Amino acid sequence: MSGVLNNDSYKTTFGNPGSVAQGAIVGAMPAGSLVGAMAVSYLADKIGRKNTIILSGWIWVIGSVLQCAAVNRGMLCVGRVVSGASIGLASATVPLYQSEITAPAIRGRLVSLQQWSITWGILIQYFIQFGCSYIDGVASFRIPWGLQMIPAIVLSIGMLFFPESPRWLIDHNREDEALAILADVHGGGDPNSELVQLEFTEIKDQVQFERTEGAKSYMDLFRPGIFRRVLLGSSVQMWSQMSGMNIMMYYIVYVFQGAGLADRRANLIANSIQYVLNVAFTVPAIIYIDKWGRRPLLLVGTLLMGFWLMIVGGLQGRFGHWGDVDGSAVWMISNNDAATKGVIVCSYFFVCSFAITMGPVSWTYPSEIFPMRVRAKAVSVSTAVCWLFNFALAWAVPPGLSTIAYKTYFIFGTFNFAAFIHIFFCFPETAGRTLEEIEEVFAQGHAFTAWKIKRDVGKRTLHDVVVVDRKDDDIHDEKV
Repeated sequence: MSGVLNNDSYKTTFGNPGSVAQGAIVGAMPAGSLVGAMAVSYLADKIGRKNTIILSGWIWVIGSVLQCAAVNRGMLCVGRVVSGASIGLASATVPLYQSEITAPAIRGRLVSLQQWSITWGILIQYFIQFGCSYIDGVASFRIPWGLQMIPAIVLSIGMLFFPESPRWLIDHNREDEALAILADVHGGGDPNSELVQLEFTEIKDQVQFERTEGAKSYMDLFRPGIFRRVLLGSSVQMWSQMSGMNIMMYYIVYVFQGAGLADRRANLIANSIQYVLNVAFTVPAIIYIDKWGRRPLLLVGTLLMGFWLMIVGGLQGRFGHWGDVDGSAVWMISNNDAATKGVIVCSYFFVCSFAITMGPVSWTYPSEIFPMRVRAKAVSVSTAVCWLFNFALAWAVPPGLSTIAYKTYFIFGTFNFAAFIHIFFCFPETAGRTLEEIEEVFAQGHAFTAWKIKRDVGKRTLHDVVVVDRKDDDIHDEKV
């Protein structure tokens, strides 16, 4: 939406929406995403991870058609809700699928690669919007909204050639297929590879345990040992939204308008730079997320983001004043080139800080901390929390900027500092472990002293797994 907010044809077609109405239009999509994310708990377990992703693509096509053909706010919102349901399904299932099919050493890197792909999608779509802004008439916004369906079609067709999650296959008594897939993706086709046998053995043991002890309903997410992880997965998604990144993605037009860039073209050009930075600074996270770890990235990121937002709010508060833009009251900086550039540069630094830290980690962390039996339900809850806060903030930010103005940045800066405290005390490191080894991390306890859990906790070899299994069998035989 960011590329059409100051489009005259868009404003005319949809009745010059005010701050509340515009917030509702933008918020319609994350509202649908909330519903889609909750549906994942059933669909991902019932029809599989692969088929759920395929389904999400075709739902997106329907939503894109409705948006492209929209003639009033109601039709536009319905199209965005339908598309949102697709995003809810995909955003919960794709990280789940990736974490279950990826070798532990590169799991964070691959989920970060997904985040990088998202930033490329945002960048490409923005430049399509920017280019179409030179077209007179409704085609300036209908063409970008129509072109959205192309990637969804590619996704749905492309997923037909991808394997199903081995963990889902084992959970549905299809062990031979699961072993073949693990051999293909982790062992170069060799089913006897140590890593393949280690994962296959661990997954089978975990599935067997969770069939007897695992979740049967959402109430099982409140069980001891599980609820803590549900809170962590939900919290990291919540903090990601409350970091203020939505301001910089959805409403960057308003941010730079308040900084003093009243010219529409200059505003759009300045906006494009932040989307390029978002792509560029996700690359270091892809390369180093498994080496640096999840905790350090989250801690450094929240501190930096809070710092930059406080500076933006300070510059706006010190040098800004109420002005008028297209008949609307806007808090803006005028005739102060240094302050304008300061707001723009700090906004860029904020986006860079998010892209290299919170952006990729907020999707990686929830996808890897849950046991198999509750994973689909727990990930869907975490993702639903993401979209719940996304919806609330998408709706609330335009009225916030039009009433409390620069103080909005102070609020989001404070959220980042609160996130730092929470992460420091409660979030254990999970990098470099199999999904089954992460169980040992949480078995350590330290619910409020997470820094005490070392990075080698839970690490096992195939020999360790086999020896433990034999000891368990011997104990069982003695009892019998």
